[in-house]
Amino acid sequence: MARGTHAPARKHRAIVIVAIVAVVLVLAAGGAAYSAYRYEQDRAGRILPGVMVAGVDVGGMTKAEAVTAVREAAEVELRRRIELRAGGRGWKISLRELGQRSNALKAVNEALGLSESMGTFARFWHRFNDEPVGQQLDLKITGHKRVDAVLGRVAREVAVKPVDADITYDDGGLRFVEPKPGRALDFAEARAAVRAALKGASASQVVLPILKVRPEVTAENMPRTIVVRVDQNKLHLYDGFKVIRTWSVATAMPGYTTPPGDWKLTRMAVDPTWYNPALDTWGANLPAVVPGGPTAPMGTRALYIDEAPGLIRIHGTPADSSIGTYASHGCIRMHNWEVERLYDMVEVGMRVIIVGSRPGSAVEGDTPESVNI
Repeated sequence: MARGTHAPARKHRAIVIVAIVAVVLVLAAGGAAYSAYRYEQDRAGRILPGVMVAGVDVGGMTKAEAVTAVREAAEVELRRRIELRAGGRGWKISLRELGQRSNALKAVNEALGLSESMGTFARFWHRFNDEPVGQQLDLKITGHKRVDAVLGRVAREVAVKPVDADITYDDGGLRFVEPKPGRALDFAEARAAVRAALKGASASQVVLPILKVRPEVTAENMPRTIVVRVDQNKLHLYDGFKVIRTWSVATAMPGYTTPPGDWKLTRMAVDPTWYNPALDTWGANLPAVVPGGPTAPMGTRALYIDEAPGLIRIHGTPADSSIGTYASHGCIRMHNWEVERLYDMVEVGMRVIIVGSRPGSAVEGDTPESVNI
């Protein structure tokens, strides 16, 4: 009878013990979980161990620490230089100078976000045991905000202006300037080439395309030019670099000057009226005004060179015997029929270049030895 009463009691005690053990285990597990939670919360601002960003181990670092470390590593790449070559010259430009920047902050935020894909205990396990999660994140170097500015400098340094064909009055003489092409950076193609190299991330040299710039004025499209050679008393009409007509002329007698220089035709007149420019000196015995015509002082045509000092004209004359000699008061005289021909071959705005000088020993009416009237 006594044995029967003890069995239920023992069974009850066993249940109680099991319950107590279960409670203890639950409390222990809960405590462990809580401890793990607290441990994880204390380190929530740090990156999990074994996370690499562009080869930099950022495990255990705070966001600020990781950003600094990654940026320092990125700076090595940003200091890498690419050589730009154009026109036989080279410029070594860093990726940073071209506007490249690293996305260090974005990469670190991604590294921090890896922990969100794990449960609390998994994160605790990796942190507590310093067990690497084995994650490798890339660091992108991107951007080209400064490419145009860099290419602008290159373009200025590589540019060569084309040389237009020209006949110039240089150091008192005549100089023929042959046309030469220039060069310029092909900006659009150069920009595309540099941006492509930056995307490739491994280029060390970029050859920039150059454009040939043709001169606007060539020997074929040069305007005509009148050249008067005082030492020869000759007027040459040039078409480009080629003399298409030559006429004998009269130029200034001793005491007067046919002014050397590079001038322009400013006006043209048929049967020009002559206004006496020297009523008190050499023109004192001449009328104040003489209507134009074959017998007038300026003949049948006049080409005005108002920029030249001394009211200089290229004009006709009734004094045919003076052509080829030093006989005028500064103007350039021609036979009437020849100045009429010249008149039809020129236009306002054309250049008149006067070169050479009268021999110091010449007297009025002398003819240069080279002149064949």
